[in-house]
Amino acid sequence: MSLRRRIAAQLQQAQVPSADADAQRLIEFVTGSRMPDPELSAEQEQALQELVDQRCRRVPLQHLTGSAGFRYLEMQVGPGVFVPRPETEVLVELALAQPFESAVDLCTGSGAIALSLATETTASVTGVEIDPRALEWARLNAKGRYTLVQADICAEDLCELGPVDLVVSNPPYIPDDMVPQDPEVALHDPQVALFGGADGLVVVRCVVAQARRLLRPGGRLLIEHGELQGGSLRELLDGFADVRTWPDLTGRPRVTGGVLV
Repeated sequence: MSLRRRIAAQLQQAQVPSADADAQRLIEFVTGSRMPDPELSAEQEQALQELVDQRCRRVPLQHLTGSAGFRYLEMQVGPGVFVPRPETEVLVELALAQPFESAVDLCTGSGAIALSLATETTASVTGVEIDPRALEWARLNAKGRYTLVQADICAEDLCELGPVDLVVSNPPYIPDDMVPQDPEVALHDPQVALFGGADGLVVVRCVVAQARRLLRPGGRLLIEHGELQGGSLRELLDGFADVRTWPDLTGRPRVTGGVLV
């Protein structure tokens, strides 16, 4: 049995999703080789098994390797910051579909959205984050390519950051009584990045309120949300024009936005 198949079998027994892909990623991380069955030194064998044991305990793969792929970026991530997800790339695609010269990313987390906008355009980008631990990761990733601000978007007026052409956000939107099914999320993603009050929309309402202050007339707002929240989001965007909800890569309603009149 090849090394990858042996590792994947251990991960499958622990009910780890994408066991085969995770096995290959861990082997590559330890050995630096993309071969499925490389020769391992005793030290590499021990290091690999320790990582596999942690992954079997559902420690996120990205925490073990210290990085997460997002569009064209390799983001540094770990305990204390939300791991960027593929569905958020849809929000970035929508943001890039129209030109803009300035943008604010509210609830920036690791900075994946802000950094994508800053590196794929010439726009001036600002990321706003309340959690100091997440902000440390965002600074590691930003490397001066965009501006970072620590602020509570539900308590502070951020109008001094505007006016801008674009406001984007992937805020916490899970209702407080809804426990995420995946242990990687429930046990390892920071709660401040997950839960958004009784209906999941407390921080979302703050995002909309800040966007009304930050956007210049004709500026766009794009918000990621849960698959059952699209209707509520469209109602919150009263006074915006061209309000729409777009699906993610799996077809679930995921991003709602509009244009400030």
